[in-house]
Amino acid sequence: MTATPLAPVERPAYRDPNILRWLGAYTVSTTGDMVYHLALSWAAVQSGTPAQAGIVLALSAVMRALLMLGGGVVADRFGPWRVVISSDAVRCVVVLGVAATLALATPGIWVLAAVALVFGAVDALFMPAVGALPPRIAASGQLARVQGMRGLAYRVSVLVGAPLGGLAVALGGSAAAFGTAGLLFALSLPLLLTLRLRPLPTDEGAREKTTALRDLADGLRYIRRHRVLGPLMIVVALSDLGFVGPLNVGLALLSDLRGWGAAGIGWVLAGFGTGAGAASLLLTVRGRVPRAGLVLSWTIAVGAVSIAALAYVPTLPAAVAVSVAVGLLAGLSGALCGALTQTECDPAYLGRVTSVSTFFSLGIAPLSFPLTGAAVGLWGPAPVFTASAAVCALGGIFGLAVTSLRRAELPRTEKV
Repeated sequence: MTATPLAPVERPAYRDPNILRWLGAYTVSTTGDMVYHLALSWAAVQSGTPAQAGIVLALSAVMRALLMLGGGVVADRFGPWRVVISSDAVRCVVVLGVAATLALATPGIWVLAAVALVFGAVDALFMPAVGALPPRIAASGQLARVQGMRGLAYRVSVLVGAPLGGLAVALGGSAAAFGTAGLLFALSLPLLLTLRLRPLPTDEGAREKTTALRDLADGLRYIRRHRVLGPLMIVVALSDLGFVGPLNVGLALLSDLRGWGAAGIGWVLAGFGTGAGAASLLLTVRGRVPRAGLVLSWTIAVGAVSIAALAYVPTLPAAVAVSVAVGLLAGLSGALCGALTQTECDPAYLGRVTSVSTFFSLGIAPLSFPLTGAAVGLWGPAPVFTASAAVCALGGIFGLAVTSLRRAELPRTEKV
């Protein structure tokens, strides 16, 4: 009689040195990104008119949106690890170059515009690749936990990046801030270079030579035909379209109308960050959420109600409490979206699939900003927040209606 081999026991992600190195690299790179954007904003305001500064800040977003889908093709062709390292290396060189230029001379606004364009193009490569990297460093049963750790790292970067950038500007101006960002990008490189990658099935086969356009079309067909990923991308698109307007432009206008001021915006955003951080911590510790597709759809639907409630609460403490709920539900649904994408997707397509979801989040959804602002000015926050929440809720309802997504599960893992 032959003994049945036991399933390998997976080390929790928060105890895995390899994943912790990736987390450290992601944290310092994201913190560098925060410092860079503050430095660019300050330098643009100091070097040009307000209109010119606005154009400079918009260039990165436009370039990122235009090239995002192509970035997914690059990640799948060359591997996400190589693309992430190359992206951080380019950002390091470019930003340190800007720091040196600002320290030695006073360049025109066109230099900052060029940097913004380059940074946007590199972001379009970096974002799909960083989303496709976790399955190459973590077992499938740990991917939900990795998403939770990534969410915590992002919250730390937001908390540290803005004050660090502000301190650098205060002590040494824009040059010091750019220099600080460049050093943070540089710090991520040795951590990334020491990562151990897991072999994936698609790594062993020879890849057919095709054009980038054909690769992109193939990826879109793969998403359309997939029983979980196709519906999931629709859920992502609807939830982001209904979410980002109220939580960005809408929140500032609401705070102004209520008389809460800039401090009020800060408190509400702090509440949101606390809730999102709690959701990330929950996933980091727990490691798996049963019936992930069902939980994902319900958190989006209930979170939409919380978004609408922000426009109706009369006091700042009540708004902060509601924003904690919004952050908790949005943080949980966002992490589950990422984990389901990474576990359901064939590794050969993960860069392209990640680029599609990121394109909706960072390319299409921000287009609602001017519409949200104009609508609040015409009709006030209540109907606008309610309409946006309805779009977001539609994503959750769609997820509940699609059986394959509603029944989607994350892999089980053997505990140590």
